Amino acid sequence: MVRIALFGTSADPPHRGHGAILQWLATQFDHVAVWAADNPFKRDQTPLADRTAMLQLLVEDLSPPLNGAPQRVAVHPELSHRRTVVTIERAQQRWPEADLVLVVGADIAQQLPEWYRVTDIFAQVPILVVPRPGYPLSAETLDQLRQQGARVAIADLPEQHDVSSSDYRATEEITDLPPVVQAYIHQNQLYPCPENSREKQPTR
Repeated sequence: MVRIALFGTSADPPHRGHGAILQWLATQFDHVAVWAADNPFKRDQTPLADRTAMLQLLVEDLSPPLNGAPQRVAVHPELSHRRTVVTIERAQQRWPEADLVLVVGADIAQQLPEWYRVTDIFAQVPILVVPRPGYPLSAETLDQLRQQGARVAIADLPEQHDVSSSDYRATEEITDLPPVVQAYIHQNQLYPCPENSREKQPTR
């Protein structure tokens, strides 16, 4: 059966840490469906259309798969919804025969018990948690999720990237942003741009 990873992210903005996760997921799944989403727990997000455009640029900028394999990572804006249970229903309609897995970061895993219709989500798809520095997964958190019916696994990434979109918005540090994303941010004046990011970068 085809295995598909479902990975929604705020992508505000998307950075190299997102890229590393996507590349790893591409080695584990037949297809990786990624989208920019509005997180009900976050305020003042950049417009969804801009975050989707930046995420598309990041995906296009990823290193090509090895051995000439077809591109396994694709942006699916049609899956984006504030309610993850709706996203899963859309994914099930698109890939009715696939084995779907919902991928979340360790920071998001701590919010899962508060999600809308979370028991329905747990009944429909297993959860793959991506570790993130600064957000340890306690045994209590995992036990709570499993008690609610979650089938939880921890991703075994070879390297964890201590990168945060919120840190970028606070410090304007561009070293962890791909040049194509830097260029989009500057050209669309999405965030206060640091002086060293103002050289025009090529876009795809």
